[in-house]
Amino acid sequence: MAAFEYRGERLFVEDLALDELAARFGTPAYVYSRAAIETQWRAFDKGLGTTPHLVCYAVKANSNLAILNLLARLGSGFDIVSGGELERVLRAGGDPGKVVFSGVGKNEQELRRALEVGILCFNIESEAELERLNRLAGEMSRRAPVSLRVNPDVDPKTHPYIATGLKEHKFGIAMEDAVDLYRRADEMPHIAVRGIDCHIGSQLTDLEPFAEATRRVLVLADELQAAGLELSHLNLGGGLGIRFRDENPATPAVYTQLLCELLQGRSFKLLIEPGRAIVGNAGLLLTQVEYLKDSGAKHFAVVDAAMNDLMRPALYQAWHDIAPVYLRTDIESETYNVVGPVCESGDVLGAERTLRIAAGDLLAVHSAGAYGFSMSSNYNSRPRAVELMVDGSEVHVVREREGVAQLYVGESLLPD
Repeated sequence: MAAFEYRGERLFVEDLALDELAARFGTPAYVYSRAAIETQWRAFDKGLGTTPHLVCYAVKANSNLAILNLLARLGSGFDIVSGGELERVLRAGGDPGKVVFSGVGKNEQELRRALEVGILCFNIESEAELERLNRLAGEMSRRAPVSLRVNPDVDPKTHPYIATGLKEHKFGIAMEDAVDLYRRADEMPHIAVRGIDCHIGSQLTDLEPFAEATRRVLVLADELQAAGLELSHLNLGGGLGIRFRDENPATPAVYTQLLCELLQGRSFKLLIEPGRAIVGNAGLLLTQVEYLKDSGAKHFAVVDAAMNDLMRPALYQAWHDIAPVYLRTDIESETYNVVGPVCESGDVLGAERTLRIAAGDLLAVHSAGAYGFSMSSNYNSRPRAVELMVDGSEVHVVREREGVAQLYVGESLLPD
């Protein structure tokens, strides 16, 4: 569904005009559509049909409690990468028995807590982590359910910072080492082998890397079963991309159809971990133009949002559509670099954008629902933005705007 659309000259989210939200709650503001989030999650769930499955939302994409709670109500599982994310899932009403724990550097405290609450599975990334988990589970008189995250050495054809499936990456266990490590895991007294995990990267718009990685995982599954290891599930990760500009990613329906076809005739339960594909296009960053500036070489639109609010353009050179909240016809268009007030030349939300705008106008930075607020910071001692959830004609503040005093909570002066 289209979460955001123009009605006349004004941009709306569901049944609310964005300029009215800005007047009520200020800017910068993250604005999410409940209907869009729920529609996308259901598309993955429905697409897997009768195949035994669990859709595990990747919490790192956007960890707001309201979003996690919406998905928990739908029956979602959750893919986490830290102890903090686990606590968020629990606070939001998520079922720990539907949580998978990924990440290369799980510490002892995180592993103990996950064992204590009884998560579905640990996605193990190294032999050292497996040994640590076996020891801790023994100390707690538990058996830890595990999958080994294997690295299929498949090029995901995405930005190098969000690719995870090649040999040079820090993630996972090499395919050639997997069988021996699975045998070791199966012999460990406090480890229960449950499945295979594989995740090759994020923002994938071509399905062939998914297909190739799945084929390689199935070859490994056959080897393991031939060696007498019984597996109950395959976790094929997430990473399905969204449209930011001119990409043409597969829909959840096409993606899930491919997975079902590849697993046809197999008895495994299928786990997937979409994040960006659920929330990315369900949210935007609302910002106001503070100044228009002509340097002689460039025209700048200086807005009140910055790289601390939305890191992706500075970090990944990511492109986000930037559109006016009100369509003007009374002024000429100009080509602007849309920049924030942070003291960095890299604080550019969008370069070379043709816009009809004046100082005081509102802009919508689209496709910001994933890795927007979750990557935001207080750099330059800037309070983080308010987060709003729109549900039809209602709006809910799902995170209050930070105040300046909150920036130094926990800090202290030196004694005299």
